[in-house]
Amino acid sequence: MISVVMAAHNEARVIGGCLDALLADAAPGELDIVVVANGCSDDTAQVAAARPGVRVIEVAQAGKANALNVGDTAARGFPRIYLDADVVLSPGALREMAAALTGDAAPLAVMPRRRMVTEGRSLAVRAYYAINTRLPVFADALFGRGAIGVSAAGRDRFDRFPEQIADDLFLDSQFSAEEKQEVASATSLVQAPRHTRDLVRTLARVRAGNTMLRASHTNIRPSAPSSWFRDVVLPRPWLAPAATVYVTITLAAALKSRRHPSNGWGRDESTR
Repeated sequence: MISVVMAAHNEARVIGGCLDALLADAAPGELDIVVVANGCSDDTAQVAAARPGVRVIEVAQAGKANALNVGDTAARGFPRIYLDADVVLSPGALREMAAALTGDAAPLAVMPRRRMVTEGRSLAVRAYYAINTRLPVFADALFGRGAIGVSAAGRDRFDRFPEQIADDLFLDSQFSAEEKQEVASATSLVQAPRHTRDLVRTLARVRAGNTMLRASHTNIRPSAPSSWFRDVVLPRPWLAPAATVYVTITLAAALKSRRHPSNGWGRDESTR
């Protein structure tokens, strides 16, 4: 049985599409889906509970780490998939990820191929992702995809999710490159922020969370601030105009993260 753990805070507008994609071709009893609706003031719990076979746990306090820990305790099976409520997986993606985690030589953690949805976004947002999607860090990174799968042995690597907002970077730090694998036949559709200001806010929150995690934990993957130039623009000089936008947005997010650090449930509202 494949267990899916989903922490959801005020996701009523998007969680139905996420769950419908999972259930569309699922066989009876194949999936164990646990949605932890935390601190919700909308109909997240009701929307999720309306899907057959989805178990919903409601907790009063908003917080992703606690919600993931509650869901982990309630989950019944392995492999285990941690999935963001606003991400849509391609048909059969859960099955493909689970298959990759089985066998004697299987990795301990897997992730789907990421496809950023940038249609209808501002020119600056599209320019940012023209650089971001080509960064080599995403070759073996668990973060940025909205979906991470672990085997039972992989889950044994850690006790609980720490009270930080960088849960995907935390998971990434638990495994070496050789212990992770991208499943090319599985795709996660990740919605890019619609406007530049939304992108800056999202990046600032991510940066603040990553900084906090690196300050409190060891062996966290370091940032690679010059990779955009060395690995992306130098071999593709035609991307120089997009790189100018990328650097400007990155610097703006860095400044905002220092002025307004956050450890709460921040997120991009423009895609909901």
